[in-house]
Amino acid sequence: MRKLRDIAHSRTGDKGETSVISLIAFDEADYPLLRAHVTADRVRKHFAGIVQGEVVRYEIPSLGALNFVLHQALAGGVTRSLALDAHGKSLSSRLLDMEI
Repeated sequence: MRKLRDIAHSRTGDKGETSVISLIAFDEADYPLLRAHVTADRVRKHFAGIVQGEVVRYEIPSLGALNFVLHQALAGGVTRSLALDAHGKSLSSRLLDMEI
């Protein structure tokens, strides 16, 4: 087992209560590993207690990336949430902690 951070990096964005996390393989040879093991269902379970809505995965093979849209993930939105940085880099860092 190893952590995603060993083979990928991530970028995040947000809009209202929706968070978007891109997971990008450092080496394109690792992209099939990401596709096989980092499913929308697995990401939703990894964010249990944070994501209240659906998680949708989009594949971007030309970039060796997966893009996850996490609905109802930001407790009212970044500007309304009382949570301490429950968005952006903290969510991407949490995803990179996932073991595959």
